[in-house]
Amino acid sequence: MTEARELVAALTRRGETVAAAESLTAGLVCATLAEVPGASAVLRGGLVVYATELKTALAGVDAQLLAEHGAVHPEVAAQLARGARERCGATWGLGLTGVAGPDPQDGVAPGTVYVGLSGPGVNTVRELAETGDRDTIRTASTRAALALLGEQLD
Repeated sequence: MTEARELVAALTRRGETVAAAESLTAGLVCATLAEVPGASAVLRGGLVVYATELKTALAGVDAQLLAEHGAVHPEVAAQLARGARERCGATWGLGLTGVAGPDPQDGVAPGTVYVGLSGPGVNTVRELAETGDRDTIRTASTRAALALLGEQLD
């Protein structure tokens, strides 16, 4: 993936690092970055928090937020990003949560995805409305997360 190569190169030039807390992508963001030679210089690690309770236990997402709004919510993505950054000691944290389908989750339609980014002076969330099968939605979500980080590195 071109985006991954460009991100690894940009992070390396800047002397910065990245980590991710992933729900619907279940490690695909980290795996995509790790495919790039030299990624070990910038990829700190990741948290696969597919199960809702692990979002709290591993990434530090507020349990009350999850109880009130469910796992697919913009603030959950923001807290996942912060949790990845803090727990992995990275410059940048990415957080992904959403529904890959084929069925809705807690009343949320498949293709609804939130991508969070946490970094120096940056805490933002992007909402996505993806279409297609599970693989398409997960791949598009991964690309969107990498693109969101890339925008901050330009």
